[in-house]
Amino acid sequence: MTKTSNISAREAAEVNAANESGKPTVVFIHGLWLLASSWQNWADLFEKAGFATVSVGWPGDPETVAQANANSQSMAKRSIADVADHCQAVVEKLDRKPILVGHSFGGLMVQILAGRGLAETTVAISPAPFRGVLPLPISVLKATFPVLSNPFNRGRAVALTYPQFKYGFANAIEDAEAKTLFEAHHVPAPGLPLFQAAFANVIPWTQAKVNTRAADRGPLLVVSAERDHTVPLSISRASYRLQRKNVGLTELVEMKGAGHSLVFDSGWKAVAQTALDFIARTQSTR
Repeated sequence: MTKTSNISAREAAEVNAANESGKPTVVFIHGLWLLASSWQNWADLFEKAGFATVSVGWPGDPETVAQANANSQSMAKRSIADVADHCQAVVEKLDRKPILVGHSFGGLMVQILAGRGLAETTVAISPAPFRGVLPLPISVLKATFPVLSNPFNRGRAVALTYPQFKYGFANAIEDAEAKTLFEAHHVPAPGLPLFQAAFANVIPWTQAKVNTRAADRGPLLVVSAERDHTVPLSISRASYRLQRKNVGLTELVEMKGAGHSLVFDSGWKAVAQTALDFIARTQSTR
């Protein structure tokens, strides 16, 4: 059992509502430079489809973008283990195993939790790499350079400039939409997880690791984005190749024309429907 002291009032309320509803529950986990609020469209859609939803924040996350920008260093020094354990603490408050959906580093978190036997079904969207995922395209180096270029960023929360956000997240959409998303969703993010993922293949005890062989992992869908600079197709495909060794169903879907902002830009509904279709299909056979 993990510590539960950092579960926020909002998370606790959503967990209680999910338990009281008796409905199958979907837990959403966000990645770097975003907050739980970035999942609102998904939560609305999934609730209309008959699910209860819980949007998990990272430990120390403020609830709003304005609060995060006003107190950016409140989110510093969060490690992969800190976030995974916090997410596990929330999941363990649910009465039944949830469906897990995560994006970017949230996609890594849902795979970690699934490897711990905590998921009914898992959808990892443009998931951050873990130990054993070897490709390192140039676009990844450019997208992560704002953090990895300074070793002191391990202990800091780092904000992106708009051009950096445009390259790393919003390269597949028009400038007008990209600027709107930057203002509405971008927040500073802890640098430590990026350093941990970057060195996962040279540090045996890395926290950026997934138990891909866990027999109780359940079905897993990896969603890749064709034009993603931060998690290019080669990384998503490598994650899939490692995961398909599991006894559970493992599938890979590529979203054509999409970039790293695919879960909260104007194309989000197609991605969400892809996730819903996979969940419905796997739930009907379990």
